[in-house]
Amino acid sequence: MILHRYFARRFLMTFLGVFAVFLLIMMFIDLTEQFRRYGRSEASTLEIVTLTLLNIPQGIYRILPLIMILATIALFLGLSRSSEMVVTRAAGRSALRALASPLAVALALGVLAVAILNPIVASTSKEYETRGGALRGDSSVLSIGSSGLWLRQGNASGQTVIRAQSANLDGTRLTDVTFIAFTPQGKPVRRIDAETATLTSGAWQLTTAKEWMLDQDTVPEANATVHPALAVPSTLTPDQIRDSFGTPSSIPIWELPAFIDRLKTAGFSAQRHLVWFHTELALPAFLVSMVMIGASFTLRHQRGGRTGMMVMFAIILAFVIYFIRNFALVLGENGQLPAILAAWAPPLAAIGLSMGILLHNEDG
Repeated sequence: MILHRYFARRFLMTFLGVFAVFLLIMMFIDLTEQFRRYGRSEASTLEIVTLTLLNIPQGIYRILPLIMILATIALFLGLSRSSEMVVTRAAGRSALRALASPLAVALALGVLAVAILNPIVASTSKEYETRGGALRGDSSVLSIGSSGLWLRQGNASGQTVIRAQSANLDGTRLTDVTFIAFTPQGKPVRRIDAETATLTSGAWQLTTAKEWMLDQDTVPEANATVHPALAVPSTLTPDQIRDSFGTPSSIPIWELPAFIDRLKTAGFSAQRHLVWFHTELALPAFLVSMVMIGASFTLRHQRGGRTGMMVMFAIILAFVIYFIRNFALVLGENGQLPAILAAWAPPLAAIGLSMGILLHNEDG
């Protein structure tokens, strides 16, 4: 038990060290990029630094598998060079048993990443997009709540909030829709209710619309008008509406199942979000597979110049597994693979492959 705690502590310290190094490197690179992007705008230095701090969690979360395999390689190379692994084997402990502690730490880190870091990343990335959009002057946003689908479009003359009960797959045709226009000061000036709204080039085409003017002193209903067809100017495009959904990573994993249900209720495809949900659930298994891949090539006594070759093989195999995982996710998002299969097959296959290599190296 003492030996397991020792290996677990060594692996955790190694992981935190590699994590800190990548964190500092990414902060420097991202800060440079933010200054390049917003340095000529009216953004202050504090705002640019804030954008960097908001964007860093998303970047570090994406490279957790890379950090994990580098930490594994560094751990077992250190144990081999100090002959600690040789002593462990001589004491009657097999290398596979010594691997149990790092695997447990990797699994725990994966669970903590999904349960804690994932919501943090979702919150910071959403705030980053909001602040970045404000600096760029981009104000088109879409969200789906329990009361329906919500859009916002705007320009220098004011904002328009759009609510719809449902929509087609790309959000360009809305049903049971309401438009409320506001002045730049936030005062409502007009409301329109319509049966349908279809987005065309430069405008929403409404059918069976009823319009109320809210900026007059009279009762709005007294001057309400009904239009068989009505055009409402808009700067939105179908691509902007699809992009305004944002990536599934901007939604905390705890809220993702309910969001998927709301997407389906509103008439949108939730396949991409469903694949992302299962991918996040499979992240601990994927981190475990990275540890096993790294151990497969470094959990041995290093002999001369083979060390560099073994490290290279471990990293190459990790990148191959990572590429296969991303390829499977693309197939899952396109509906060519079930979401569960696309998310869980690559890490489980990597675990099986690395286990076979470990057993071959240890038992022949």
